[in-house]
Amino acid sequence: MAAIEKLECWMLRAPVAAPVVNAFGAMTTRPALFVRLSAADGAWGWGEVWCNFPQVGGEHRARLIESLFVPLVRGQQSEDPRVLHAHLEIRTRVMAIQCREPGPFAQIIAGIDQAAWDMAARRANKPLYAYLNGANPRVRSYASGIGPDDVVEVALAKQKQGYRAFKLKVGMDPARDRRNLADMREALGPFAAIMVDANQGWSPADAAQRIEELAPYRPHWIEEPIGADRPHAEWDALARGSKAALAAGENLFGQAQFDEAIERRYLRFLQPDVGKWGGVTGCLEIGKKAVDAGMVYCPHWLAGGIGLAASMHLLAATGGGGFAEVDANDNPLREEVFSPPVEEGWMTLPDKPGLGVEPDLQRLERYRIKV
Repeated sequence: MAAIEKLECWMLRAPVAAPVVNAFGAMTTRPALFVRLSAADGAWGWGEVWCNFPQVGGEHRARLIESLFVPLVRGQQSEDPRVLHAHLEIRTRVMAIQCREPGPFAQIIAGIDQAAWDMAARRANKPLYAYLNGANPRVRSYASGIGPDDVVEVALAKQKQGYRAFKLKVGMDPARDRRNLADMREALGPFAAIMVDANQGWSPADAAQRIEELAPYRPHWIEEPIGADRPHAEWDALARGSKAALAAGENLFGQAQFDEAIERRYLRFLQPDVGKWGGVTGCLEIGKKAVDAGMVYCPHWLAGGIGLAASMHLLAATGGGGFAEVDANDNPLREEVFSPPVEEGWMTLPDKPGLGVEPDLQRLERYRIKV
């Protein structure tokens, strides 16, 4: 057995010309927190920790890694990612409760888990999707994060790049939401898949009306129309009356919440985030359960290139006909790390071991934040 010798992290923050806006806030920079595991036999693997919000979230998570997780990981076995995942959950459970920070702890474990799976697949000399028994490296993709400004211009530019599915941000001004979706539908034509993401921006009392207003423009799904923490009965009622399919999952937390959502089936599209909870270990199991239940697994991701690669490998391994989410907004920490071309709505994973990603740390040094 080769013990883990190092857990390292790189906190990166890239400036962008325009903020990325949604119903609850905006990102004025693009952050990414990359982690790398190294083992005694020379093997290594990369992962990414979700850290989009708040603006100081990445630096806080990096400090948690350095102070708490480095000693917890050092000396652990590196062959089975599931064993490492369980070890970290057990050892940090009480700490996460004590400081009321289950989110950051779970996100760090998710990033480390990605790195452990990357390492395992590299050792096997297989792309991660193949190591996870997937057969097809091609996955459908959609251009995400469009709006609220210049929606037609951005959508047409992405269509020219090869995308055939698109996601619009709503949940702000209802009239503008409706106008943006109508304009996108007219510009993209009747056959384009247009998803709509409210980012939990509607109250349960208003959501049904907002969906009714958008339904004539045939959204492929309505994502997070109400709070992820709302009772299942409210989601059930909204789904029964909705003329559009519902999607959610990025803000569900823990196996039990996903299992109940799958069992109750008010969602058509399930969207776990590989950097928010579960990593590859958790999201692979959830994705397979969703597909077995007749749902569509569509991994959520809106950050850097390592997590995007992990999301796409998970989709390829799980199957079920879902879409990979690819941010339409500028992000050097995605574009300079992992940015496969899109052809007629499809992307192909590289035929390289593991995630197929090796960040150029020298090139990315200009974005690094010392913590």
